Amino acid sequence: MIIAIDGPAGTGKSTIASILAEKLNITFLNSGGFYRTLTYAIMNAKIDYSDEEKTLDFCKKQQIIYDNAHFILNGEDITHHLHDDFVSENAAQVSAIVPIRHLVNDLMRETTKSLSIVCEGRDMTTVVFPNAEVKIYLDASVEVRAKRRFDQGVSDMTYEQIKESIAKRDEIDKNKKEGALKVAPDALYIDTSDLTIDNVCDIILRQINK
Repeated sequence: MIIAIDGPAGTGKSTIASILAEKLNITFLNSGGFYRTLTYAIMNAKIDYSDEEKTLDFCKKQQIIYDNAHFILNGEDITHHLHDDFVSENAAQVSAIVPIRHLVNDLMRETTKSLSIVCEGRDMTTVVFPNAEVKIYLDASVEVRAKRRFDQGVSDMTYEQIKESIAKRDEIDKNKKEGALKVAPDALYIDTSDLTIDNVCDIILRQINK
C-alpha cells in the first residue's frame, strides 16, 4: 500500500507521515530529505547549481542511502544537517532542476520497491506515486506555517524571515517546470491551520479505513 501526502512546507507532512507509518507499521519516506541531502552535498562542494549539467553530473556521483528515516550521504549520516539554514535557503532551487527531479524520483521508486509506505513531499500524489491507494493534500496559512518553523527552534532566522522564505519557496514550488505543487483531483484536502497533529492523523486514518 502507498499512502502519498503532498503539501507546502510547514504543514506537518513529515511529522504526520512518520506517526502514520508507526501506527500502521509501514515504512516512512521523506522525499524532501533526498533533495535536501543533495543540496547539502552541492553547497558543501561549492557547486554552482545554475549550471544544471555540472550539477546533475555531480549528483549522479553521490551515494545516498535511506535507512530508518536517516539519510546517509557517501557513508556519513547527515540527517541532523537537513534543516540547516543554508540547506533550507537553496533546496527549492535545487529541486526545481528537472533532471535532478528525475534522478530523485527514480531513487525513491527504487528505494520503496515492494514496500508498503507513507511518503510525503510536494508531488508525491501527482508525479512520483500517481497510483497511490490513498492521496492526501495538507495545507495551512503562511503565517501558521512560519510560526511552526520558528517554534521548532532549528533556524537562526526571525519569524518574519522564515515567513518570507516560506512564501518564496511556495512561489518556486508552484511554478516548477515539472513536479509543481498542486492538489491531485482525487486527493483529500485538509487545512491543518487550526488542527492538531492528532486531529489530522485521525482524519487520514479514517480515509485509509474507507
